[in-house]
Amino acid sequence: MSIVRDFRRSALGAAVVAALLAGLAGWLDSDFYLRILFMCGVYYLCAAGTNVLAGYAGQKSLGQAGLFAAGAYTVALLTTSAGWHPALALAAAPVVAALVGVLIALPSLRVKGPSLALVTLAFGIVAQKLVTEWTDMFGGAQGIYGIVPLNALNGEAYTLQHWVWLVIALGLVAHLVLLHLLRGKFGRALLSLQLDEIAASCAGISVYRYKTLAFVIAAALCGLGGALVAQQNQYFNSDFITFHLSVFILLLVLLGGAGTIHGPLVGAIVLTLTDVYLAQWPFAQHFVYGAMLLFALYLMPEGVVGLFRRRKTTGTAMVASTATSTVNAASVNAPVDATGTRPASVDTGALRSALTRDAIDTVAPLLELRDIHKAFGGIVTARGINLVLQAHRIHALIGPNGAGKSTLINIITGVIPASAGTVLLQGRDITTASAHVRAAAGVVRTFQNLRLFGAMTVLENVIVGAHSRIQGTHREADALRNARAVLEFTDLADYAGARAGSLPYGVQRRVELARALASQPLLLLLDEPAAGLNPQETRELGQLVRKIGALGIAVLMVEHDMSLVMEVSDHIVVLDNGTLIAEGGPAAIQADPKVIAAYLGSDELIIEEAAA
Repeated sequence: MSIVRDFRRSALGAAVVAALLAGLAGWLDSDFYLRILFMCGVYYLCAAGTNVLAGYAGQKSLGQAGLFAAGAYTVALLTTSAGWHPALALAAAPVVAALVGVLIALPSLRVKGPSLALVTLAFGIVAQKLVTEWTDMFGGAQGIYGIVPLNALNGEAYTLQHWVWLVIALGLVAHLVLLHLLRGKFGRALLSLQLDEIAASCAGISVYRYKTLAFVIAAALCGLGGALVAQQNQYFNSDFITFHLSVFILLLVLLGGAGTIHGPLVGAIVLTLTDVYLAQWPFAQHFVYGAMLLFALYLMPEGVVGLFRRRKTTGTAMVASTATSTVNAASVNAPVDATGTRPASVDTGALRSALTRDAIDTVAPLLELRDIHKAFGGIVTARGINLVLQAHRIHALIGPNGAGKSTLINIITGVIPASAGTVLLQGRDITTASAHVRAAAGVVRTFQNLRLFGAMTVLENVIVGAHSRIQGTHREADALRNARAVLEFTDLADYAGARAGSLPYGVQRRVELARALASQPLLLLLDEPAAGLNPQETRELGQLVRKIGALGIAVLMVEHDMSLVMEVSDHIVVLDNGTLIAEGGPAAIQADPKVIAAYLGSDELIIEEAAA
């Protein structure tokens, strides 16, 4: 209910602001000030879309002027050459721009950082050259005149006041739609892509799909802004779509506050007024905007909205710190059971519902590898591996450094493809399935080197893990409830609101494990989960792994700590030089001469002491 209540409160606030702006437009009788309001609304639309792409998905684009042009020329050509009704032409403009956005996304998905900026910059330059040189279609530098504007109810063309009301209404609709999207599954997915694409993919998020959607949203809203300008002016040419416009739109987002829902509005207001003021000194515009861009990137990375957020955080830090200390103290003083762990406050039935899927066949293989090979150039890291993992069992994968353990984990989870061989999950061939498809099917993992979404809270990290489960009848509220059950199960409830990247290393390890559990896995792969933990944390990890196994979740654990392996494992697999040399129960592995020779050398006492 709190999610719905928060949305309603935010939507009401947006509606009040829109009503006040509409009232201001009705009161003003100066075309100069009405023009400022109109352009502020247009820039807000452009910034709101670009914020999805740059602020949430982290894809910095310098080609938004080309998308602005796509919408403008669509409405121009449809009304002047094709005879379309201006309202239909306006509705078509964002659709055409969105299709152009897909075309930009295809090459852009393969690159990141500066390379992405160069690809989108090239698109903007090509778009400007195209409309300038293709005189027959776009009118060249002279442009297209006679663009048909919208008509009021009395049949007369819109006045500037009408255009302001229209852009306010469209801005409100766009804001409410984005508010709904970005505060839920969609927004979390985009932020996770920005923070760590590999971790996001292994949490069940399709990297290409969500990046493409971000490009489409940004393109559609920029195209809508261009169409509004073209129809209001009844004229459009290539002078509108310079590189300056692309930088200006990106600056709207960065200065206002990238990745915040209100940042685009703040940026639109500040920069529209700045643009009006600088109009009297056109020679200084490029210098000022370049300086503002550098200022926003390096000195104010969270934008204007971030300044207020930081001040609010500072003001509440003492209260939050005191509350957290109290809760943690209560947790430390809580009674412990015979194993040394504090009992969870969630009953077993609720945990099974939150952490596990429907009952599966415990006789047939859960996961089967057939003749898996992997080579990186001339280096072979997997040689004809055949392996069967059963449901409801804790498996361990051990071997000396360089044996190919992490390679095998990456192949199973789809991070890297096998050079040859077959991977079967419950009898279904998933050899060519991507990481996010395998995660949705129930194969999830943690990483040897932590891959947390450090800027997100612990609770948000865990809900991202449930991404593929939030669909159909499984709603956001269900995911939130299950995420809290996972936090209880992993003794992380006290940290739910803390930023994951600010926590101690051992706690971060548990957060990553909780995120994986939130997906309700069939098979949980742990890549050296005890790395960097102290002895007490390692013991607690072993207890947690046993608790996970007791819920019926199959585990495959890569680990160097032999005492942990022997303590928790039902079945152990040994690799050496990319080859499976032994498998069986802990006792059999301790006595296997191949393991002693290949893994532990000639000193048989090492493994016996570790087991003891």
